[in-house]
Amino acid sequence: MEQDLRGFIERVKQQNPLEVVHVREEIDSKYEISTLIMELEKARCYPLTIFDNVKGHDISVVTNVLAPRERLALGMGVHPHNLASEFSKRINQRIEPVEIQEAPFRDNVFLGSEVDLYKLPILTHFPIDAGPYITAGLVIAKDPLTGADTAGYHRMQLKGRDKLGISLHSRQRLWEYFRRSEELGKSLEAAIVLGIHPNISMGSMALVPYDLGKFAAMGGLFGAPLEIARCNTIDLCVPAYAEVVIEGEIVAGEREAEGPFAEFTNYACYRSTENIFKVKGIQYRTKPLFQDITPGMSSEHITIVAVQREGDVLNALNRTLPNIRSVHAPVSACGLFHCYISMKKIAEGQAQQAIFTAFSVDHNLKMVVVVDEDVDVFDERQVLWAMATRLQADKGVTIVPQHMGMGCTLDPSTDELSRTAKMGIDATKPLEGFAPTVEMSSEVQQSIQRFMGSFGL
Repeated sequence: MEQDLRGFIERVKQQNPLEVVHVREEIDSKYEISTLIMELEKARCYPLTIFDNVKGHDISVVTNVLAPRERLALGMGVHPHNLASEFSKRINQRIEPVEIQEAPFRDNVFLGSEVDLYKLPILTHFPIDAGPYITAGLVIAKDPLTGADTAGYHRMQLKGRDKLGISLHSRQRLWEYFRRSEELGKSLEAAIVLGIHPNISMGSMALVPYDLGKFAAMGGLFGAPLEIARCNTIDLCVPAYAEVVIEGEIVAGEREAEGPFAEFTNYACYRSTENIFKVKGIQYRTKPLFQDITPGMSSEHITIVAVQREGDVLNALNRTLPNIRSVHAPVSACGLFHCYISMKKIAEGQAQQAIFTAFSVDHNLKMVVVVDEDVDVFDERQVLWAMATRLQADKGVTIVPQHMGMGCTLDPSTDELSRTAKMGIDATKPLEGFAPTVEMSSEVQQSIQRFMGSFGL
């Protein structure tokens, strides 16, 4: 399996040429690209789009790489409905990376005074944003204590020729590694990679212990060692086939205002750790593809988070319950706040057990709905149908008040202490005495397929 974005794009073309669109007419990096992608989103259209003529730049922009679940599944070679289960399985099949000597991103090298971030087509996405932002930059760093590598997405505001504002407000691995480095009185070396295979993006979402690296988890998704190559100015290795590599450090002891920024919940986020990324070098491939992820409540911003959430919940459920069928974190809930679970219930009370197991995985989950195995959790109409016809609220709804939630800038419904209520919904049928569901004859369903061509299906 290829490990570069270009090879993946070719595979998408081979599967369906209409899924890759080149826009050759000039387009402005300020608002126009993101507005176009959001308009396509309204039409439920998610083409992998390459903008070949970005105003004022000679570098192409690629976006919507990660938008539909089907494309992430293609990257792993699995059916879309099996994506979360396969992700949860492979992410634990760790394969250590291998370092290679030659990497395409070394084709063009700019160091020191040659560094100029303004030459990159960094987009301004929404009028509320504080300025141009790198949104698809995967930040690579190492734990200063253990040497374990990490990779994670963080928003980065363009501040100058060699300076970015970066927020570590997830308070996860990169924040902790920087905290440890700053405590030692040192800046944290880091690299920003753009233009990468979807498996690398998904692998960066893996929840692994802080003393273990994420490159090995990415290898698990590929089923082969991730190929990495050494940076030029810092002691780090990065995915070898990245389109663009920006090298530098997160500066210790310095802070500067950053934001606001349009976040995945469709609200502007003013919260920031106000860190500074100082750039030492930029390297990129010949005719590079500068990757962008449309922020705000776009499918590309949400789907990859949803798959990771589904995999984590599925792993937890499978440890304690039999007969779990599927888990889905829908885009309608920002891929994070709601979770739908289908299961074959064999004892009353199992739906409640599933609800509280799911809540234990992530404090951001606000609502869990459990349905029977005949309900497709990837079709919200079916989930709502089950709630409409199998649920009585006084019996099937459980509310847990005053629980930890997401910060109020991302979820304005939380209180001043970021507390939220949680709701579990048991929309399963009782084991006995319930009305039978209307079903079609499977033989006739096969038989009438000969007519479907007349309807363009």
